[in-house]
Amino acid sequence: MESREDLIRYIADVVGEEGCGGSCDPSSIFEDDEGWKLKLCTFMEPWYLGKSIEEAKASIDEYARMGFGLA
Repeated sequence: MESREDLIRYIADVVGEEGCGGSCDPSSIFEDDEGWKLKLCTFMEPWYLGKSIEEAKASIDEYARMGFGLA
């Protein structure tokens, strides 16, 4: 799915290869009935990113700005 690949590239652009951006793969980002989610290996539950790609990107920006597990 191209949207998933877009989000993976976006994470790599935002946090770089040093942080999560270097380890994100297609199984880390998925869409379910609630919307887009990101599963990080150090957290038990996936993080909700948003219903749309735009909302997901905004959430990624916010998490990265806080340094919350992404960098």
